[in-house]
Amino acid sequence: MALINRASREISCKIVYYGPGLGGKTTNLRYVYGRVSPDAKGQLISLATELDRTLFFDFMPLDLGIIQGYKTKFHLYTVPGQVFYNASRKLVLRGVDGVVFVADSQAECLAGTLESFANLGENLAEMQLSYDTVPLVIQYNKRDLPNIVPLADLQSRIDPQGRFPCFESVASQGLGVMETLKQVAKMVLGNVGRKASL
Repeated sequence: MALINRASREISCKIVYYGPGLGGKTTNLRYVYGRVSPDAKGQLISLATELDRTLFFDFMPLDLGIIQGYKTKFHLYTVPGQVFYNASRKLVLRGVDGVVFVADSQAECLAGTLESFANLGENLAEMQLSYDTVPLVIQYNKRDLPNIVPLADLQSRIDPQGRFPCFESVASQGLGVMETLKQVAKMVLGNVGRKASL
């Protein structure tokens, strides 16, 4: 839940990038980090295993300036993609204001992507949250690779009712990365504004 400090006129929001292992979550954050001016970001912290997979989280405070008289900061995190790190996923998800689900478009990764999306729903439910209460954007990543599932098929399996905004992306090239972040940030701020009556 967003932290609103009315005395200092600051809002801090938490966005979590969720998805299967090696799907592109950390790649998204690294791209955003490289694009943001030095005075608008904190240090990018990455805890990784010897396989260069995110073990716990990446964290990047992102200053988006003044909105309705409040200075806003977004803290961007990724969760570990591997199923056996589910306890860590839950810890990182706690207090979330918005989620980017990074789906791996490769055909051989479809089962893992679907499992990860179901796991997100389960973990939100444990926190008395749901896809209806937490802003969610889906990013269909790795669209440049040869063995990808057609977009319509991916959407029919992940979001058959078309409830969530979605973007195609190639995070390694930065395609669709900033658009995804802007969309979830806009949704989060709208949600915070409604709840807090800013």
